[in-house]
Parts: sequence; structure tokens; C-alpha cells
Amino acid sequence: MKRIWGWGAVILVLLVAGIGIGVYATILADLPSIREIEARSVRPTTRILDRNGLLLYEVLDPNAGKQFNLSLVSAEATASRYGMAGVPDFCVEATLATEDSRFFLHPGVDPLAILRAAWQNHRAGGQIVSGGSTLTQQIARNLLMEPSERYERSLRRKIREAWLALQLEWRYSKPQLLQLYLNQTYYGNFAFGLEAAAQIFFAKPAAQLSRAECALLAGLVQYPTGYNPFQDAESAKLRQQTVLRLMRDAGYIDEAELVEVLADPLRYRSQLFRIEAPHFVMYIQDLLIAQLGADRLRAGGLEVWTTLDLGLQRQAEASVRRRLEQLNCQMETVAGRPSQPDPNCRKDNRSRRVRNAAAVVLDARSGDILSLVGSPNYFDASIEGNVNAALSQRQPGSAIKPFTYAAALDPIWIARAGLDRPLTPASILPDLPTAFPGGRGDALIKAMDGDLFEDGAYVPKNYDLRYHGPVSVREALANSYNIPAVHVLQYVGVFTMQQLATEAGIRSFGGEYGLALTLGGGEVSLLDLTKAYGIFPRGGERLETRAILEIRNVRECGTANAECGTAGGDSSRNSQFATRNSQSQVISPEAAYLITDILSDRVARIPAFGEGSVLNLPFPAAAKTGTTTDWRDNWTVGYSAERLVGVWVGNADNTPMQGISGIDGAGPIWQDIMRAAHPTPPAPFRKPLRIIESTICAPSGLLPSPDCPRLRGERFIAGSEPTRADDQFQRIPIDLSTGLRATAETPPERVVERVYWLLGPAYADWARAQGIPQPPPTTHCGMGIAECGIENSPSLAAPDVGRTQSALILTAPIGASAYAIHPGVPPERQRIPVGGYVADGRPWHSLRLVVNGIPILTAEEAVRLDGWWVLTKGEHSFWLEGESNVKSTTIRSPEVRIVVE
Repeated sequence: MKRIWGWGAVILVLLVAGIGIGVYATILADLPSIREIEARSVRPTTRILDRNGLLLYEVLDPNAGKQFNLSLVSAEATASRYGMAGVPDFCVEATLATEDSRFFLHPGVDPLAILRAAWQNHRAGGQIVSGGSTLTQQIARNLLMEPSERYERSLRRKIREAWLALQLEWRYSKPQLLQLYLNQTYYGNFAFGLEAAAQIFFAKPAAQLSRAECALLAGLVQYPTGYNPFQDAESAKLRQQTVLRLMRDAGYIDEAELVEVLADPLRYRSQLFRIEAPHFVMYIQDLLIAQLGADRLRAGGLEVWTTLDLGLQRQAEASVRRRLEQLNCQMETVAGRPSQPDPNCRKDNRSRRVRNAAAVVLDARSGDILSLVGSPNYFDASIEGNVNAALSQRQPGSAIKPFTYAAALDPIWIARAGLDRPLTPASILPDLPTAFPGGRGDALIKAMDGDLFEDGAYVPKNYDLRYHGPVSVREALANSYNIPAVHVLQYVGVFTMQQLATEAGIRSFGGEYGLALTLGGGEVSLLDLTKAYGIFPRGGERLETRAILEIRNVRECGTANAECGTAGGDSSRNSQFATRNSQSQVISPEAAYLITDILSDRVARIPAFGEGSVLNLPFPAAAKTGTTTDWRDNWTVGYSAERLVGVWVGNADNTPMQGISGIDGAGPIWQDIMRAAHPTPPAPFRKPLRIIESTICAPSGLLPSPDCPRLRGERFIAGSEPTRADDQFQRIPIDLSTGLRATAETPPERVVERVYWLLGPAYADWARAQGIPQPPPTTHCGMGIAECGIENSPSLAAPDVGRTQSALILTAPIGASAYAIHPGVPPERQRIPVGGYVADGRPWHSLRLVVNGIPILTAEEAVRLDGWWVLTKGEHSFWLEGESNVKSTTIRSPEVRIVVE
């Protein structure tokens, strides 16, 4: 019996040995030796180049210099409880709590962690929501396993990884493994290792990191691009909170310390290092990680040819810095002579409080990013210079309006919206006081231009706080009038405009918005907005941007010639990055041309921008500006047939500037860069064959009539041109003796014909305010009726503003309005227009405009009163009162109430 048991034991041992040998031979035999880990941790450099081969940045091996290195194997240091010099204990604990809280309790593989991960994944319905890999397994996977195997989900890979981890634990001490991990882990922004991360994110050695900074860096490891504080500080802060909660749960800190560390400020600074176009280089890094993975980037040996034109980039950077200094009343020496400061500088050289700007240049044909400036100085912590403003989400103000008008001018989008006919550049829009139905999305608007919300109504204002009456689509868009733009969006529908903008390349318009969207109520990045403008010079086709031309794997080929294979193993020229533009048609070529024609019309925009506008260039170019609330953002985006240029000016911390709009903030930078981007004049914009030209009556947008006072040429999509003659300017017989309309009984010698511009009732107030003569009432018209004599032109569509009829009419302010006093803007500049008039147009003996019972404007023998009122906090009542003659009683207009917050 004993002999049987003895043979059984021998057979069992042989069987187990055979299985072990078989497993080793089939699964473990081809694994690299643990001794290779130190050699594999040394990486060849990766070089980022511009389109002409000029060096932008070289990603150095972190082991090449002490500045970016923590010693791989060091003596046990008494200064740290974890036996590591130069690393704060808090950094180690934050890393352990986040990545492997039982690091000192397992031999390289943690069965408890594996069971916990399996249970969590089971509860998640089989989805992978948790991993059981230890810190040692991560080292083995990242440094000893091939890239193709690292993320393979198989039992074989897990066994191989565990075997390597066990060998690492046998060869190295726990402190050495920690140092190895902290020296090789990728933290984002080309920072491999904790020391490099400390230098790049906080401009200090790792030994000087604070507790808050340690927690922040430990959180980056899991998702370096998503938690990058230079691009999304809020996400990085939330991740830091998660790390601190994990540290509390692991027993490293208590609740009081968690709150204390969380309150510590995070001040991001970058250590100066040799780099060109730093924001663009970091953008390239994110693209490389998204396409190749952090492991491949960590391995090095890449030569990345980008689309950037370094010469143009330097010119753009110089313009950004110079124009900001001028705005802030700082003199700069240019070519040995001081440049001129902004003419709006006060005598005391007080700054206009603007610190940041960003600029983007795209090739309109290929989509290549030729220049990307994220701030005036990447390394200036005082202005948060490392924040890439070209990628930050900001409100675009009026720079978004062209997409609203594009939908309205395009017959295809009009048909998709279920509407009868598109607008034309000659279509007349009402620029009058209008209360639009408000929506939930409108409450988010922060557009400049005095938009109001009261009792669910949306009451937009124009930038100049004036009303311009009937304006053409061309005039409304060229001069960036707000009220007509809201009318257009109301016509085409918010969803239609959202869909068009999204198809054009704006990825951030997926939420719920109201009519305020057309004035900048959404948010968009400068890069996306500039790209979206590409549909206009490209005949309506969407533009896809490209930042990388080619990736050459220098390490494998041993050369940097064109035959060297790409990083993805494809011998073609970087197929994963060099995707050409699709032929996706967003709008029709005709609609794209009409928008371009309006935005390049320097005559049409004179009323708002003047004749010497910075938008005017010595070659064909289109441009649109935008400004947002409290002067927080201003934009200029424009293009030629060859280049698109977008510029944003503001502050990274969203603080308001001092009265800077898109035309005087972003505009000069835009002009500088447009000139630099066109060393030779570009070709003119291409006109589609279906665009025709016709002469129209300018005020009405109809065909000329004998009495039309002003004609102009206009462009139309064939078939949309007007077919009816103007009927707004009409001859009316007047009785010279009475001044009233002549009747059949009026003797012919007393009759004279006069031409009047017949506007509808909605325009009555505006017409009187502008002094536009209106037909006199007939003898049968009661003189106390305000609309008496106001003819309604069938050709002029305008909303009924619904004013209550009274002998006195208060035209401004609009009732139920709410205003806000803007911080930082001088009080005397924060004022609104006020005024009113006598309804029948006859002078009254006395007129008074009253605020809260106190007259602020008075006049005698007057028809109207107009002036300004400085905003004062509180609720206020306005009315117009007066006496028609000396003996008459006082008559008041209806009272209007507003709120100033």
C-alpha cells in the first residue's frame, strides 16, 4: 500500500512538473529577461517638426539628465518612510491609494484585488469597470511586454504579466519598484516620470511638491489627456478630489486633512524649456496619444512631421504680443522705434485689463493647421499662459451669426425646415424693439448688446443701443445688428441652425438653446469656429482640419528618410492622420457665396465699422466680429479663398476687459495675421454660375419704381430675385391750404403730389423718431389717434409691436426690462437711451420725461424728447408727460417699469 502511495506521489509530481514545463514552454518561455528592464527604460528621443522640417520640440529621454530623473536604484533614504529620497511621502501615498493600496502587502500579484475587480465587473453587467493589476504588474506590462500585447484581454496575457511581476518583486525592493514606477509613468504634456511632471506642471522639483500638487499629479496617470489641467482645470480638480477620497479610504489621511488639502490652491506653472509653438506641440501630443497610445509615445523613436508653418507661427505670436501691449498702453520697441499704444489709452496709461489672446490659421483647401497660438506666453503663470485658449470653450458673440443667415439663404435648408422660401440679401428685416418668446436656453445668454429677460420674454438689444428700422439682410449681417438676427433665427428655427453649425464642424452645440443662440448663447472653441467658417470659402463643403502630415519610425528604420515606415506599421504616409477632406456638402455653393459676399462688403458695413475698418485688406477677404457680455470675449474670424484666420481676445480666468470689442481687440491681430498668411494676393472668391445680379430699390428690396429714391445692385440665387416693383414709395395728393390729403372736392390748383415712404404700423414710432415724413391724415381722421395717417405697405413684413395708443408715446426704455450694472466698466458709460414723442406730431407747449417722479428731460414747444439715463440699482418707473397748450391739463403716457441689478 505504501508503495502504491509512493508511486502515486511520484506520478503526481511528474504530472505537475510536466504541466508547469508545458505552461512555461507555451506561455512564458518567450518573455524577456527581467534584467532588460533598465535597458528598456532608456528611450530614444521623439522629434516634433514643422512642415518644413524645422524642430519644434524634442521629447528627451527622462533618464538623460538629472533634471527629469529620479534615480532608478538608490540607497534606502532615512528622510522618507518609504525609503526614497527626493519624493514627498504624500506623493507616494497618493500614488499607492490611487493605483495599488495593498502594494506593501502582496508579492506582485494581489488575489484580493483580482476578486474585487471580478465582482465589480460582474455587477456592471460584464463591462470592465475595474482592474486588478498591481503597481508591479503595470511596470511589467509597460516596460517588458510588447505594445501589441499590453492591452490584450486574455488569460494568457494575465499569466505572463503576473509571472513578470513576481520576478520583479524577487529582484527589486519595494522602494526600488516605487522609484521605477514613478520614473516611467506618463503624466501628460510629454512628462514621463514624476520629476518631469513636477517641472512641467508646477516648475519645481518633485521634492518641493505640496500635498495638493501630489494629489493632482497622482490623478493624471489614469487619463493624462482628459485630466490635463492646462486644458480642463475643472476636470483635473475633480480628479484630485477623487484621489484624496481614496487616500482617506486607505487610511493615509483623515477627513480634516482631506478638507485642508482640498482647499490648498493649485498654481500651474511651466518650467522654461526649449520649445516652439508650445500649445500646438501639446495639441500634437494629445493626437499622438489618441492614435498611437501613451505607450508608443513613451517608447520614443518617432519623427512627427506636422502641418505647422513655423515662420507664420512666429509672426502670429509676435502680433498677439504686440497688440496686447498696445491695448494695455505698454510701449514696445519695434525695429528700433517705439510702437504706438492703443489710442483709447487714458492719460494715466491705465490698462484695458486684457492679458490673453489666441489665434488659428488654417489652409482653406487642405485644412492644415498652419499656426496655432494658445496664449501670448506659455510660460507666464500670471496670465495662465499654459491654458490653450485656442481649444477652450468660450461664447462667440455675434461671430456665430453667419450660420443663422446661411440657413435662411439656402433653399435646401429652408426646405428641410419646412418653410416656403429662403431669404435673399435684399430681404427686409425689422430692427425694432421686439419681445420674443423666451426659452430655457435663452437664460444662458451672455451676449454683449444688452439682452434682457423678463417674464419669459427675450428682448435683445443692438450693440449701439439703437434701432435701425427696416434693414436688408445684407445690412443686418454686415453691420451685425442683433434684433434682425433673432428674427432670422426665429424664422428658420433654433434646431435648424444648430444642425447646420454642427455639420459645419462645431461640436459643442448639442444642448438645449433658445433664440439667444444666434447672438452667442452657446460655447465654441476658436479652432472649431474657424474650421466651421471653412464652409464659406469652400463652396459649402465641410473642412476637416489636419495637424500631422507624417509619422516616421526612426528607431526601427535607423534613418529619417521618406521610406521609413510610419509608427502604425504602415508604409504609406501616415494614413491615420493624413485623412483628406470629405466632400460633405453642408450648404449650397450659392448660399456660401452670398454669405462671403456680404462679409466681404466693405461698403455695407460702413455704418457700424466706418470706412477705415481693420477688416479691410488689400485683397478679397471676408470677416465677422463678435463681442460678449462685460467685454469678456471678443472675436474676429475671417478668410480669403486660401486661408482662414480666427482670433480671440480676452482673459483666461474670464474676468472682463476694459471696453474692448471684436473690432479693436481681435481685429488688429486678425489683420496682421491675414497679411502675414498671404505673402502674395489670393485669388478672388469664386462666384457660382447660378448667382445673378439685379438692380433693386435699396430701402424696400423690390424692383425699382419711378419714385424709389435710392437704387443699388444686389446678388441673388437664380429664381429668388424680386419680381414685383416697389410699392412702398407712393405719391399722395396733398391739399396745400390745409396740409391734409386732397379730396375729390379739393380744387386742382391747391393739389400737389408728394412722395412718402409708406411703412407699416409697426414702424410708426421708428419713422417719427427718424423724422421720416408720413402722409397727413385725411379730414375724416381723428387727430388723437396715433396711427392716423400711417399707411401699411403690403411689401413690408414686420411684427406688430402692439403699443398702447396714447397722445404721448414713450419709446425707450422698453417695459419689463432688466439691466445689469457691469463690474469694471465706468459708471458714466453704463447708460441707456430714453425718449418719447407726441403721437399726432404736433408740438406741445411742454414735455417732460420723468423717472420715479423726477423730470430728467424737459422741453417747450417740442414734438419729442430724447436723451440718456445712467443706470442706477433698483426698480424704476418712466413716463412722458406734458401739456399741449398753456391751459390744458397734464397728460401722461403709459408708465414703464424696469429693474437694474
